[in-house]
Amino acid sequence: MNLVKQCLTTKYATFSGRASRKEYWGFVLFYISLFFFIVIADTIGGGFERDAAGDLLMSVWAAAIIAILSILLFIPSLAVYVRRLHDTDHSAWWLFIGFIPIIGAIVLLYFLIIKGTEGTNRFGIDPLGK
Repeated sequence: MNLVKQCLTTKYATFSGRASRKEYWGFVLFYISLFFFIVIADTIGGGFERDAAGDLLMSVWAAAIIAILSILLFIPSLAVYVRRLHDTDHSAWWLFIGFIPIIGAIVLLYFLIIKGTEGTNRFGIDPLGK
């Protein structure tokens, strides 16, 4: 949890350096859990309703909270993403491979899952201290 706290405070917009798998996936878990909690709270509160076409709609307050959180968390999520790519010795330009349907997402997921380079690489020291 301390690593997530750092992502939201001291490393809010830090795009240099490296992020370990634990830091990145901890932040992703926090991010997903936060939005999941809002949807669950909205569901329990009876916020979901059906429109004229029969589609489920989220309540206005939940949609507003999600929109605000998405804006506030965009920069730290992008920063930890870039630092995670740096840990695997890839530049931030690799983010653009995500625009290639299916293959791009698979390549990026692979980069996020693999172990970071041991020791110092061109982006900084090993976040695990090895």
